[in-house]
Amino acid sequence: MTTTHPAAPDGTVEPFVPTVDDAVLEDLRERLRRTRWPDQVEGSGWDLGTDTAWLRSFCTTWAEEFSWAEAQARLEAHENLLVHVDGLRLHVLRERGTRAPGVEPLPLVLLHGWPSSFVQMLPVVGPLAHPERYGGDPADAFDVVALSLPGYGFSDRPRERGWDVARTARALVRVMSALGHERFAARGSDLGAGVLQQLALREPERLAALHLSGTNPWIGQVPGDLTDAEREFVQRAQQWSASEMAYAAEHATKPQTLAHALNDSPAGLASWVLEKFRTWSDCGGDLDSVYERADLLTNLTVYWATQTIGSSVRLYAETARSTTAAWGRVEVPTGMAMSAADMFPTPREWAERSYRVTSWTELERGGHFLEQEVPDLVVADVRRFFAGFR
Repeated sequence: MTTTHPAAPDGTVEPFVPTVDDAVLEDLRERLRRTRWPDQVEGSGWDLGTDTAWLRSFCTTWAEEFSWAEAQARLEAHENLLVHVDGLRLHVLRERGTRAPGVEPLPLVLLHGWPSSFVQMLPVVGPLAHPERYGGDPADAFDVVALSLPGYGFSDRPRERGWDVARTARALVRVMSALGHERFAARGSDLGAGVLQQLALREPERLAALHLSGTNPWIGQVPGDLTDAEREFVQRAQQWSASEMAYAAEHATKPQTLAHALNDSPAGLASWVLEKFRTWSDCGGDLDSVYERADLLTNLTVYWATQTIGSSVRLYAETARSTTAAWGRVEVPTGMAMSAADMFPTPREWAERSYRVTSWTELERGGHFLEQEVPDLVVADVRRFFAGFR
């Protein structure tokens, strides 16, 4: 997406077709075929980062087998819109829920993080909007809105400073208002959870309730009254940060340096993104055991075609340097669906320092990208939790 488009009044909603030009796809294939591969220490596998042999296989699949036409058809099974907000066009994929007699579907916004996109939400959109098609009760239907964060996917790339999680939260309210929802439910993880935290602190009246997942590795100041479980958590978080947080430090400090490399090399983009999918997923080191390659490639192709990898990582820098982010404990009722395989386990008492947790579910499976890894568990917990807020 570009930001060179005719100005439109704030709140304008227009239909959108998620197309990718054939010339862009052919250039992508040629770049993949001409990748200059690095050497690798014999027998190192994934120990030093992305395994070259595996990535070569994956990039061959991308160049020779992946069909954007099939991916686009899947996206077009839902309504795609652009909403003009604060100088940007923000993309939403929407599925209006089943209307049961006497019951209106609850509006539900789904927010992704990095390095995923709205594509992460595709497996749960249908079941949440149309439960009766999946053995559920139509009275549990949601009007589902999967938003592409600014600078991600088919949303425009911000060209000015200040687009942190706080400004994104304000934009989210205006998007939902333009779609006819002044009050709504919300689910998010990763950076999406950070956006929802800001919304809950600033405009809690907008939210019926929150449903979140995942661990925030940014510990900050450690309280002096930790429980034994919290002390163990802080130790794990510090160990994880020492071994796994280099990517985030680069995003938060020098995102433009990284953008030049990843925006020019699809193999480099795949390496940077897929190493995180492998590390953060409950896949036992085998991505192909949890994900269809077509799904991972849809996400990567969206990043590549829209040239949003640079703007996506810039959100880290904007948030790290933010002077407008709110601080405090969220008092909006919050449900947490937590997986021990997501970075590191988090105890409930730690989460309760930041949120009014009214529901806590420890998932038996799944990692960081729950909607794609265990959509059945996500749908079940979302339905159960929000049943009390309709």
